[in-house]
Amino acid sequence: MVNKKADVVRVYLPPDANCLLSVTDHCLRSRNYVNVVVAGKQPAPQWLTMDQAVRHCAAGVGIWEWASNDRGGEPDVVMACCGDVPTLETLAAVDLLRRHAPELKVRVINVVNLMTLQPPSEHPHGLSDHDFDALFTTDKPIIFAFHGYPWLIHRLTYKRHPHDHIHVRGYKEEGTTTTPFDMCVLNDLDRFHLVQDVIDRVPKLGARAAYAKQAVRDKLMEHKEYIAKHGDDMPEITGWQWGQEAKSSGVRSTEADNV
Repeated sequence: MVNKKADVVRVYLPPDANCLLSVTDHCLRSRNYVNVVVAGKQPAPQWLTMDQAVRHCAAGVGIWEWASNDRGGEPDVVMACCGDVPTLETLAAVDLLRRHAPELKVRVINVVNLMTLQPPSEHPHGLSDHDFDALFTTDKPIIFAFHGYPWLIHRLTYKRHPHDHIHVRGYKEEGTTTTPFDMCVLNDLDRFHLVQDVIDRVPKLGARAAYAKQAVRDKLMEHKEYIAKHGDDMPEITGWQWGQEAKSSGVRSTEADNV
């Protein structure tokens, strides 16, 4: 669809239930556009309140302050996500990083409107270079989890200043009859591979992250053994919740705490 004319095509990947409601309302009210909405059929998490979701979807992309800890300074790494499953895995990865490397400054960016990644010269919804650089930085590693083919993100951002620092995890034609989380693992889109990416690409972690990397590697092995034996994902995966620190900020509804 992104090969079609920019003045016609709109592509949305809502990260949660409220964003899906906001995007759907917007699309049903629009005229003379081809609107693509990428959403799952399973119960969706609820990371944002309805008011927050409306503002986030109107902007198309933004920093999730409640999941970030870089306010007042430069981040060490930018964790970007686009799509419901990539958003879940990114937040779980950030949660792991907070436990294993609490000194790490992480900025979490969620993309709802895919075409904001393009320059405004290519798409009317595109962010200006100044705004893009302010969000993503120009020199920090950007770990981008995407619900699609990784090459598409590179295609949309190749003119951006920080393009060389964008490292995308997405669908790479891996899949079989397996568990939902294992599908993420097969495509290196899971929380553990995202944590490994951060460890490998943030110089300040260095040897101090050796234990964290080993713990992540062990978890991936434990995951494989568990699904082979039980045919389902580990309870700590299916029952994962955002950390207590984020919950206390009041940015998520009670319903989201069941995710």
